[in-house]
Amino acid sequence: MSRDELSVDVAIVGAGTAGLSALREVRRRTESFVLVNDPPYGTTCARVGCMPSKALIAAANAMHTRARLGEFGIRGGQALEADIPAALRRVRALRDHFVAGVLEATDDLGERNIAGRARLEGPDRLVVGGRVIRARQVILAPGSSPIVPEEWRAFGDRVLTTDTLFEQEDLPRRIGVVGLGAIGVEVAQALARLGLDVQGFEGAPHVAGIADEGIAAAMRDWLCEEFPVHLDAQVDLREADGDLEIRWRGRSVVVDKVVVAVGRRPNIAGLGLETLGVPLDERGMPEVDATTMRIGETQVLLAGDANGRRPLLHEAADDGHIAGINATSDEPVRLARRTLLGIVFCDPEVATVGQRPEELEPHEFLRGEVDFASQGRARTMQENRGRLHVYAAPTDGRLLGAEIAAPAAEHMAHLLALAVSQRLTVHDLLRMPTYHPTLEEGLRTALRAIARHLPPCSISDLAECGSLGAEALE
Repeated sequence: MSRDELSVDVAIVGAGTAGLSALREVRRRTESFVLVNDPPYGTTCARVGCMPSKALIAAANAMHTRARLGEFGIRGGQALEADIPAALRRVRALRDHFVAGVLEATDDLGERNIAGRARLEGPDRLVVGGRVIRARQVILAPGSSPIVPEEWRAFGDRVLTTDTLFEQEDLPRRIGVVGLGAIGVEVAQALARLGLDVQGFEGAPHVAGIADEGIAAAMRDWLCEEFPVHLDAQVDLREADGDLEIRWRGRSVVVDKVVVAVGRRPNIAGLGLETLGVPLDERGMPEVDATTMRIGETQVLLAGDANGRRPLLHEAADDGHIAGINATSDEPVRLARRTLLGIVFCDPEVATVGQRPEELEPHEFLRGEVDFASQGRARTMQENRGRLHVYAAPTDGRLLGAEIAAPAAEHMAHLLALAVSQRLTVHDLLRMPTYHPTLEEGLRTALRAIARHLPPCSISDLAECGSLGAEALE
């Protein structure tokens, strides 16, 4: 073996969530491995994604409570003001704390932790700088990067992404947010609640990835109470006397900076996937078995955001877990995937569970709805805006999925994900105790709407216990 060549059982490319999850499984089964990562370390979630964004949202929501204080009989809230530099310093301090915890996962790897950009030269050969790594199995988990239109890069630091937003010492007054998917909606609303003049743009007809027309329309209206929302807007950027001009459909607005949140692109460029001898689609992506993470019949597995499947932390962690097991097993180990669960931390929160109506034929589901405008607990908290739609099979009432834009949707979404995973029915959930007063009583209202279209239960079954018909009691 030459000085610049190394042979191992498993080579892991990428120290993000998927890579670290794979590393955990690989280390349980072999000591013959290397981790190759193109810096920085710290994972997308902890460094530039989930955690710093939630720290910013928490500050924004704390500031936003001043708008409701008068309703509770608390005076003087309008005198409060946001210190943007201080808020951003807190975001970075928390971010650094979370990143430090992530870095501990690789502290003890020593020479098995190789910093550099890896490229495949076949299914069992990686090149990192001038070094060759031969591996019996290769796990690719290089992550993703924010998409910025090439022509917009000329505007330099006036165009931000989540990779650069949290590094700002301060923010100017006028901000445009292009892309109102999960990330864009969270950022736009947070900046608006901190007192900035925000303009939001989305090329699709709905915000936050919502599919249900009714919920999408309601969410758009709620967001428009806080900042202008422009949908079906294909935008262009132009220089405007030192500022940026956003143009769309013959209209324009001038801003100081733009946050681009139009998605993330898998980091597969230059990775050498073409050397595997498998078909690649128009994006340069191979087909990946979601139950094993393996690319075709090769020795290579592709996990996390880089495979473009579901760019969510818990899915990336599962990808890495599956890849790590299969990279160290003689036979394929096929793992069933979890029920789809997605959450957007705007206000009201948006959540998707299981199947959506567009994935089903109209005769294949029943829909139950509730509007939180008159829901008792929501009204006491001054958070009575929201919609919840639940979908169930018409034959037996089995829960299929749900779409939510409501207060505390993250909690109801987990309850519904459990119900879908366990193949529970509407009547099963109605048999559960529901404490009063809670937001979950709203979910019960939607379930009862479906139950009216199902065969009745026995008189001795508490699932048949009906509504009392009074807002204070539901």
